[in-house]
This record gives sequence, C-alpha cells and structure tokens, in this order.
Amino acid sequence: MMEKTDSAAVSGQPIRIGLLWHSASSGNLGVGALTVGNMTLAREVAASMGLKPHFVILSMRDGDAPLDLGDDVEIFRIDTRAMLAPSGFWTTLGRLDCVLDIGAGDSFADIYGPKRFAFLWLSKMLSIARKVPLVLSPQTIGPFTKPVYRALGAAAIRGSAVTFARDEQSLAVTREMAPRARAELAVDVAFVLPFEDRSAARGGAKIRVGVNASGLLFHQAETGVNRFGLGYDYAAFTRALLSALCAREDVAVHLVTHATSNGDPTDDDSRLADRLAQEFPSAIRVPNFATPSDAKSFISSLDFLVAARMHACIGALSAGTPVVPVAYSRKFSGLFGLLGYDHILPMQSFNVEKAVDFVLDRIARRTELAQAEMAANRKVKDLLDVYRAALKQLFAQAVSRA
Repeated sequence: MMEKTDSAAVSGQPIRIGLLWHSASSGNLGVGALTVGNMTLAREVAASMGLKPHFVILSMRDGDAPLDLGDDVEIFRIDTRAMLAPSGFWTTLGRLDCVLDIGAGDSFADIYGPKRFAFLWLSKMLSIARKVPLVLSPQTIGPFTKPVYRALGAAAIRGSAVTFARDEQSLAVTREMAPRARAELAVDVAFVLPFEDRSAARGGAKIRVGVNASGLLFHQAETGVNRFGLGYDYAAFTRALLSALCAREDVAVHLVTHATSNGDPTDDDSRLADRLAQEFPSAIRVPNFATPSDAKSFISSLDFLVAARMHACIGALSAGTPVVPVAYSRKFSGLFGLLGYDHILPMQSFNVEKAVDFVLDRIARRTELAQAEMAANRKVKDLLDVYRAALKQLFAQAVSRA
C-alpha cells in the first residue's frame, strides 16, 4: 500500500515515471488522448512539487500514427520476448521510480481474450514484484466473466498502491473483487487534453453540426454482426440523420473522424467519412486530424456534435460543445451518468426514427446541453483533484525511495 509521506523534493530532482499500457502511435485518437491527458496531469503535479519528470511509455506497438510527445519521453515496446528476457521489461522497471498503468482505457478485463489479459496482468505483477510503486490510473475495470480471471485481477488490484475507476460500476467491480484494496473514483484523464479554443467560430448564420460516424459500428450494421447489441440499425440511423441534417438550410454538416486504421478497414472512421461524403455531397468532409489535441480544437469550433467515439464526446464536453454521445457499451452510461449528463442516445428501446428525433431534439436544445456540460465539468475537476492528490502522494514516496 502507498505510504503517506510529506517528504519534500529537491527542486529540479528527476523522477522517472513509467506509463504502462499507454499509446504513442494509435490511430484511435481517443487512445492517444489518454496518454497525453495522463502526462499532462503528471507533469502538472510534478511541477507543483519541483520535480522534473521523464516518462517511459511501456506498451505494445498498436498503430502507425506516432505522437510527438516531447524530449522527456522514451518508448519501450512490449512483446513476448521483452516480457520474458531478464534484460527486457524487468530491467526497464528497475530504472523507474513509479508506474502509472492506464490499461489502454478499458483492457483490464477478460473480454479481449486470454493473450491480451495475460500481457496486462503479467506486466502489473512484475511491477509489484519489482517493488516499483504502481497506480492503476482512471480506467474501466472489468468485466471479468470467469472466476480465474477475477482471482488474477484481484491479485493485481491488491498489489497496486491504489486503483482508480473512471465510473461507478467499475468502482463497484473493483471493491467487490478486492474489498481490502484501496480503490477510488475519478474520471477519464482525457478531459484535461490540451487544445486551442476555437469557440469563436460558433453562433454563425448556420448551425455547425459535427457528425462522428464510427467505422466499426457502421461495418457491423452492414454485415449484421451487431456485436454491441444496439437496438437499432446504426448504418440506417447514420444515413437518416445525415439526410435530415443536410436537408436543413440552417445547418452546415461536418463529417468528423476520430479513429483511423490503415490496417483494419472495418474499424476506420476515415474510409466511412469518404463514403458518406459521396452520398451526401453538401456535407463537409473534415480532413483527418494528426493529433488528439487537433481533433479537440476543431470540435471546440462546432455548435453541436453527435459522436459514437467516446473520446470525441469527451473532447466536446470538456470544450463546451453540446454533444450527443451514441452509446454502444456501458462505459458511456457509466462515464456520462457519473457526471450527471443525461443526453446520451441509449443503446436499446429506440428504432432509427426515434434515434434521429432524439438527436434533432437535442440540437434544438443545445443551450440546455451547454449548461449541463458546465455542471459536468465542475464534477470532472473535483474527481480529477482526487487523482492529482494520489499522484502527489505517489511521487513523494517515489523520490523518498531514490
């Protein structure tokens, strides 16, 4: 467990922070937003303590869109050889003062298969065995559907200094699995993603409406897979919504991407946006964004956003852009419910017509949504202050060990 300490750091003292299961190259901008957001918070806390942070990102290769994260960042690639070789992951851990493990946002679970779970679990247990202070940063915990996974997951939670859940259901899962472990409620770190405020572009002659259509959900609807169990046809909904919006003279439609993949066309917003731009020529196809901050900066210029990528929704809410999140898993209701923001398109009970009407109604009520976002952002600050306090405690312990 993390010991309480008030040890003062020497001004300019270095601290080496491992960022476990963060991404430096994912085409999914939401995954990159977690990395930049957590680094932003860690840098902020370290600076308040007079510490000079150096980050080591520890993760698998997961994309071909490298982020420019600064000169104080290095990358260690995790693979089977790196995990098993004494000179690999184990030795790298020995050079760190502490580890922040974000579990790729929602991968500390058994739903992605045994191989992925094994890597996530083993990396935690090696950190614990190496006696490097480990914090599980705000993330989704679970689900763990089988007893063996629950037992292994509980061991990792017990060995961590503190586990932060980014929604109340994850917190309940954590406390049920490891009731004696320290578990706290926070919120997604992507809320602090830096951006350029372009809100001055709002309020023009036409309502600037962004539509972030998910390539993954669209592909599943077209092939009849419906892995997430949506109660309506997502492809039909997207087309019906765009038809309704493009028919309005008071609306300018912007097709916004947030997850691209050169290797997996079934999970690529970019290819879908190109298709939709051909079907709806009056819609503006916004170019793909190079970084998560670029995406959030553009989203801040919109009067309204409807989005199926959760971190596009987080970018909108934290930038004050009224948003309707298109829920496809419990992480949507968990996150936005925690913040008291109830303008979420539900997964069930709606057909296509009702889903489109829901979005159009929220566009008309966007001033009300903006007020709800202000209240939500106050809750975000309070929840992240809990996490900041834990980071300060962790860093103080880490430098006292050095």
